[in-house]
Amino acid sequence: MHVGWVAYFTGREGRAPRFEELRQHIAGRLCAAPRYRQRLVSVPLGMHDPVWADDPDFRIERHVMRADSSDIGEVADAVMSCPLARDRPLWEMWIAEDRDGGGFAVIGKAHHCMVDGLAALELGMALLDPEPDAPREPSAAYESRPVPAAVSLVARAVVDRVGQQLDVARGAFGLARSPTRLLATPREITRVGRALAHAILPLAPASALNRPSSPSRHVAMLRRPLEDLRQIKKRHHTTVNDVLLAAVAGGLRSFLAERGEEAIDLKSMVPVSVRGDDAADALGNRISFLFMELPCAESDPVARLLTVNAVTAQRKAAHEAEGSNAALEALAHVPRPLQRAASHLVASPRTFNLVVSNIPGPPQPLFMLGCELTRAYPVVPLAESHSLSIGMTTIQGEACLGLYADRQTLPDADRLLGHIDRAIDELLELS
Repeated sequence: MHVGWVAYFTGREGRAPRFEELRQHIAGRLCAAPRYRQRLVSVPLGMHDPVWADDPDFRIERHVMRADSSDIGEVADAVMSCPLARDRPLWEMWIAEDRDGGGFAVIGKAHHCMVDGLAALELGMALLDPEPDAPREPSAAYESRPVPAAVSLVARAVVDRVGQQLDVARGAFGLARSPTRLLATPREITRVGRALAHAILPLAPASALNRPSSPSRHVAMLRRPLEDLRQIKKRHHTTVNDVLLAAVAGGLRSFLAERGEEAIDLKSMVPVSVRGDDAADALGNRISFLFMELPCAESDPVARLLTVNAVTAQRKAAHEAEGSNAALEALAHVPRPLQRAASHLVASPRTFNLVVSNIPGPPQPLFMLGCELTRAYPVVPLAESHSLSIGMTTIQGEACLGLYADRQTLPDADRLLGHIDRAIDELLELS
């Protein structure tokens, strides 16, 4: 369940910085993200969720490492196939030489409990500069705080649980004193109801994309001019996200047909950011979800696009993402066994077949030690019994698609990326 990325940088004047320079640069920028020096500490007796605490043994050498190979695809597969060590902060970066571009690549991952896709991208931005000759700032000193004692963790757990119950009680008391607050309730109930209904029904169909999981992972990468997707969007009055979803539907249709499987509509989970502007939202998991069918059974490319557009427009107008978020927040107040049961339901292969995520990227040029970021491919986590997720990030007019697959259950994932590429071509020809 790690979020990841594969980012490419061109060399400056034909050469890339030395590995130690890059590692020290990353270490120096971590002062802007103290969470990356913290690890999870369990609360005794499981009385509460684990808490974040400074890692007294933090060493940058355990998190930023040199890749042994210059085959970046091979490095990415190996990195993403290994779980993160739980006895330290839940992130890693691997630096590999990019012989083709004369520069280097950074393959990174951070656990989803720590960041969502947008927060992972924001961390990447903290490592970069808007100018190639930005001054190099000295590393700031960081003094770690001691790990809380067991008694302190238990006391905090009790206080938090009591506080949650008081919040519920205050809400009920406030509603009793001010019945007019009920006027907003039906709207919220409707949003939550619609979100839950679309999460559960229709059930996701049985698919070759949903088989028992293996530890083996593969990252496939595709780059297209963003203008291609914008041209399709403009011609058919949709959105870039609609174009992505329609292209994925078209690619899956022909890919599954090539494997001799019937073309059926598949159900996707589409993450939606609910990140606010306040500093408290700077890190953490701040996403909601839309569940929607991909019209893979539809043979006409434009009809697929218009079907997707109609559904997403309706879901946005109904504020279903906010409804999903309200349902997820409500889970914080129920007993932990119910939380676990709800989590398993949401992540079930009968709830969705695959994830498709569009993560906005920076429009302006960015640099690391004078080397320009040219491409960045996202890695979207795979839930149990799910073999495919697809993410897209835009970098300087380029649409970078990252296909993340279970290499054992979907060994031909690279061919799927070719089918998605051709599905975009089909839409472009009809625009």
